[in-house]
Amino acid sequence: MLRNLVTSLVEHEQIKTTLPKARDTARLAEKIITLGKKGDRSAHARASAFLLKPELLPKLFGAFATRYADRPGGYTRIHKFGNRPGDNAPRAILELVDNPRDLRWELTARAVGREVLKEKLKASSPLSIINRGAEGIRELITRRSPSAGESDDVLRPKTRWNVQKILKFRDQNASMELGRKAGHYIDHLLATPMALRTIHDEMKERNLQNRAPRPKAGQALPGETLGALHMAQGELGERKSMPRGPILSLRSVFGRKYKTA
Repeated sequence: MLRNLVTSLVEHEQIKTTLPKARDTARLAEKIITLGKKGDRSAHARASAFLLKPELLPKLFGAFATRYADRPGGYTRIHKFGNRPGDNAPRAILELVDNPRDLRWELTARAVGREVLKEKLKASSPLSIINRGAEGIRELITRRSPSAGESDDVLRPKTRWNVQKILKFRDQNASMELGRKAGHYIDHLLATPMALRTIHDEMKERNLQNRAPRPKAGQALPGETLGALHMAQGELGERKSMPRGPILSLRSVFGRKYKTA
């Protein structure tokens, strides 16, 4: 079973399984990638005897050896993914670091874009940001982290730490790629309210009783000032329209107070 999981991880570079299996698979995958970095005849024989698909050996001794040449270890990453329906077993996503679908890379780019946009909205309007575009993101990413006596007014310390961590073993073009992804996410955040407004206007033209689409639970739009409870409710917090006309109580009808059981 573990050989099959390691083979699938080498083939797809990202798999979803239970948390205990992910931890055992990660330990074996670390050893297999270390064999790929050695590249000698003994390592080739041991990797060939372990992997279930021989066609993955060129990928192990070629692409992976080149990608992790400067990395001393830590080739895998585990993301917890809730519980599995049915037996409630904890699930996890096991992936190879710096793979084309790296989750931490995507999440860090979104965090950078969200925090940069939040800072830009303090001094500029959304329309001016759309016209100028996202500026200065690459310089912000490549800037060294502030010292103990200084503070970073744009990126949070955790976001700054994640940026430095994912760029540590990547090439020089990684900062440009991260800035491009953060800029695309800023465009997405700015376009979302406009898209919702356009959809609402189209729905209003068809039927005046339609209301504007509401964001999903926990989704915050740029400049959102609603409370956390209201944001967490999302579509579930939408209340049905109350019946028109006066609402009569028992006291107003019968003129005296009734006790409830």
